[in-house]
Amino acid sequence: MAEIITTAAIGLALILPVLTLSPTPFWMGVALLAFGVAMGTNSVAMNLQAVLVERQSGLSLMSGFHALFSLGGIAGSGAVSVMLALGISPTIASVAISTAIVILMIAARPGMLPIQADTDRAEKAPAFVIPKGIVVVIGVLALLAMLAEGAVLDWGALFLIAAHGAEVNFTGFGYTAFATMMTVGRQLGDGIRTRFGDDRVLFWSAVLATLGFVVALTVPSAATAMVGFMLIGAGISNLIPILFTLTGKTRSMPANLALSSVFTVGYVGIIAGPAAIGFVAHATSLQTAFWILCFAVAVIAASARSVISRL
Repeated sequence: MAEIITTAAIGLALILPVLTLSPTPFWMGVALLAFGVAMGTNSVAMNLQAVLVERQSGLSLMSGFHALFSLGGIAGSGAVSVMLALGISPTIASVAISTAIVILMIAARPGMLPIQADTDRAEKAPAFVIPKGIVVVIGVLALLAMLAEGAVLDWGALFLIAAHGAEVNFTGFGYTAFATMMTVGRQLGDGIRTRFGDDRVLFWSAVLATLGFVVALTVPSAATAMVGFMLIGAGISNLIPILFTLTGKTRSMPANLALSSVFTVGYVGIIAGPAAIGFVAHATSLQTAFWILCFAVAVIAASARSVISRL
């Protein structure tokens, strides 16, 4: 486990500066492909590590881990923006970030738990894993959650223009409202989950996200639509952390294989989802596409309790 996380993180650190030096679109594509492989490997391994830590501690911690992921994105983009504003070249800025990644990974490695701590059923992982049982259902719910998240991130600004006639210089506040509430929701999520339980939090989080889409779609102005974006961010914030925690509790597959499967299925929502929303918007309207997203998170709410009862 430690070897996978460390190797993937070092891969990210090595590839990041290459992205700033790629001379042609072809080599940029090659570098991005390698970066994506390293990122995907690291994400699965880190989330599995989070499952192991949660299980060993007996506490709800996954939401806090995902909050730190969000804060890391803010810190990384902010640090690079400051360096670029100071006249530092993109390559030097990326090397600085890469160095920080390597230092953090080396410092964290001694505390990482081995995969053997997770299960007595540990087995050699196959090259390709087909999800089965309840893992399939959790994977579909993760796909719907990531579809909604990715669509708001990629299409939120255009939605404000198309649905509410917002000025271009105002649309960035939609993402800000969404991302801020998502981060806050994850920071508070572990305490809320501990107090009320994953079944209730999963259900009401999906209900809150559904309500957010309804508000964003029905209110008369872009300014009031911000309330909808905030509700969506707060609602979606704990869906993936809870679904990943539930994946670690499944008995139909070992946790490492189950989490890899759920992560892969879920990431289809992030990768293909925004493109699918674009096709729907082109054929109908962006508002119709967002109503579909509203239905998607409503499905999560409707399925939450039955999924948890089957674990």
